[in-house]
Amino acid sequence: MSVSKAIINDIKSIIVESKDKAIRTVDHHRTMMYWRIGKRIFEEEQEGKHRADYGKFLTKYISEELEPEYGNGFSKRQIEIFRQFYRTFPIANTVYSQLSWSQYKILIRLDNQDKIEFYVAETIKNNWTVRQLERQIYSSLYERLLISNNKEGVLAVARNEKQPSEAKEIIKDPMILEFLGLKRENSYYEKDLESAIITHLQDFLLELGNGFSFVARQKRIHLEGDEFFVDLVFYNRLLQCFVIIEIKTRKLTHQDIGQLQMYVNYYDRIERLSHENPTIGILLCADKNDAVVKFTLPEGEKQIIASQYQLYLPTEKQLLEELNKELENFEEKGDKTQI
Repeated sequence: MSVSKAIINDIKSIIVESKDKAIRTVDHHRTMMYWRIGKRIFEEEQEGKHRADYGKFLTKYISEELEPEYGNGFSKRQIEIFRQFYRTFPIANTVYSQLSWSQYKILIRLDNQDKIEFYVAETIKNNWTVRQLERQIYSSLYERLLISNNKEGVLAVARNEKQPSEAKEIIKDPMILEFLGLKRENSYYEKDLESAIITHLQDFLLELGNGFSFVARQKRIHLEGDEFFVDLVFYNRLLQCFVIIEIKTRKLTHQDIGQLQMYVNYYDRIERLSHENPTIGILLCADKNDAVVKFTLPEGEKQIIASQYQLYLPTEKQLLEELNKELENFEEKGDKTQI
């Protein structure tokens, strides 16, 4: 009597799914226990707020009473984390079961409520792991999106309150590619960068953002006897369009922009279906002159984007400086419009 392997695979899937649900349920109950402990500590602190250093005394006293019985999970440092957890998320229904306690511990380190809301929404929407959440925070995802967008728009897209309507709402400049393992001081060719991206495709898709899927590498295009090769082709289901990426390991030139424009035109006229939106082209370059990009493209062009890549994680200071520069440029444009 032969038994199909399908039944074994189905049972294994049921076991794994049930185990995962059980782990998530236990973790959420633990997270809520920590939230309730933090709430109780906060309430006690408010009662004794007239006493100097009462908070420090209280966390030390609680840990001394609990740690011998319940272990180092109730050390003074952990008790302080419980208190900070409640202070960061004071409303019980904003503690989501989709997030683990490990992720909440990362989130409460952030110093900005808008930033916290953004990473909570993105983690839930994209089902990020702890490592993926950490990586997005360390690569300053929120600040990079703010460079080309307004805060309300960034948060609205993250919360699924609106779908992105143009590429700049989800495509970052710069893109951070530290996961490729390439060193700035080493010389490498465009094909080396392309190969590294394919090797680390999952990480690259995470860096690209929401809704991307890989389509082709070195896509061949025939134009009346001439052959051209598009470095990378993706599709974005949120924008409902093809996304072409051309890689340049040097400073961008106006000829590069013209080349990418040709590829975008080809996809729009030959590959794109009637219900799909216009193709987007991204020039992923080591360096760029924004003025060259601006004056090479037609005014109001939204299909071609030049995004500089970095092979290292930037500091928050670097990103904030870049953000402030963008805000100053925006204000200058506003002043000129008024004049």
